[in-house]
Amino acid sequence: MTTHISAAQAAEIDEKLMGPEYGFTLEQLMELAGLSVAAATREVYPPETHRRVLCLSGPGNNGGDGLVAARHLFHFGYDVSVCYPKRSGREPIYARLATQLETLGVPFVDVAALTAPLAASCDVVVDGVFGFSFAGSPRAPFDALLDLLTPAREPPPIVAIDVPSGWSVDEGDASPGKSGARPEMLVSLTAPKLCSKTFDGAHHFVGGRFLPPKLAAEYGLALPEYEGANQCTRVSSER
Repeated sequence: MTTHISAAQAAEIDEKLMGPEYGFTLEQLMELAGLSVAAATREVYPPETHRRVLCLSGPGNNGGDGLVAARHLFHFGYDVSVCYPKRSGREPIYARLATQLETLGVPFVDVAALTAPLAASCDVVVDGVFGFSFAGSPRAPFDALLDLLTPAREPPPIVAIDVPSGWSVDEGDASPGKSGARPEMLVSLTAPKLCSKTFDGAHHFVGGRFLPPKLAAEYGLALPEYEGANQCTRVSSER
């Protein structure tokens, strides 16, 4: 069975990956994570049927993964647009990722320009708003952004990066009446988080093919095997 990890364990694993023993950088991990998200999206929603992609990016690492995914999806042949309402100034990497998209001509759209249903303007949404480090209730403008992803707003298929935005990492959708986003696809990074046990969408992948076997063994992780040169591997198949 596939191992699921808590938010605390996910943070520990990331810290160890970027420590002296394993030597990864944040930029490396973000690039590999975003590539795996783009590859999984391409497998399920090819540009022939889902050409218009909207990537939603928050101010943290999950948002950076979304920016990387947007760049790869552009090169995979999609018409990509990005909503990045609060650009992070914590690390230079975020500004570089935005510049890379801007030089490709990828349009950035404001939250105010997005209206329900999103399906009128895009065929699939990549949700990179909040990751496993987020806690509490979303503030403006992200509360309005997450509202557009709820079932009541009839969004197009949603691809959630690591954790569906607005969910509790360890418990799943904790919104009143469990009315939060219901993505059709979840791409868990490194290992599925505990909240993915409540995920009932059709497509669940693990991505981020960078976990050293020694570190996986330290946490007792049992994960699906990657085939060939694939950057992602399916956890569950379409029901």
